[in-house]
Amino acid sequence: MKKLIIALVFITVGSLYFIGSLTYNKFQLSFLDVGQGDSIFVRTPDDYIILIDGGPGANILEALAEVLPLYTRTLDLVVLTHPHADHVNGLVEIVKRYNIKKALLVGTDYENAYYNKMLEVLNEKKIPVIFADSSRDLKVGKYVYLDIIWPTKKSSKNNENVNNASLAMRIVFKDKIIFLGGDAEKEEEKEILESGFEINSDILKAGHHGSRTASAKEFLNSVTPQIVVIQSGKDNKFGHPHAETLQTLFDKGIQIRRNDLEGRIDFIF
Repeated sequence: MKKLIIALVFITVGSLYFIGSLTYNKFQLSFLDVGQGDSIFVRTPDDYIILIDGGPGANILEALAEVLPLYTRTLDLVVLTHPHADHVNGLVEIVKRYNIKKALLVGTDYENAYYNKMLEVLNEKKIPVIFADSSRDLKVGKYVYLDIIWPTKKSSKNNENVNNASLAMRIVFKDKIIFLGGDAEKEEEKEILESGFEINSDILKAGHHGSRTASAKEFLNSVTPQIVVIQSGKDNKFGHPHAETLQTLFDKGIQIRRNDLEGRIDFIF
């Protein structure tokens, strides 16, 4: 009898998971609450899963578990926008613990023990690595593609300020477009504007956690977002987001969403 009950439990749970995966027909975009850092989760209508950045530490493990489908241990694509600690440190445990199908990197030359460890694990597990290039966009399943904006073939990946070597891209799902630019500051924003790429988007993740060093007015005028999401930790030592950035967004009538005030921020289309 005990064996029968256990078998029925496994069958029931397995059936619910299978049915759930068959009926999932939404696009999910979640800005995870990982403290003072970035981490963004994407699930496509055909169940492809993308994780962009991993925040500053182990918080990502719990945050990711909250949004992953039941029993999922595979991530189709892991993206690192740049190798600063508040983006890469949490990814080390992710690439160790999960089955990663591909990784998308900028290829920045930067000395960080966690970054080096991540590269080491990717190599050990023979995970294919794609180096971001604006000349090559990426299709993710049938419904979503990543429009790589930065870097270009001519842009430097080894800026003195590594924030300005951040991978910038638009996630495109039907008529919804999301612009993610890592910690790109005004210098990179200016180069993106001068490149002539189409960058208008519905949702923009504020550069550098809402710092005054990013989100230039000219850049916002070209992106024309309806919503700006700021990924910053509660009571962080940097004072992010800065008052100047909030005022600029307020003056333009842009809706502001903040992890430090709301926790995880979800968009379901």
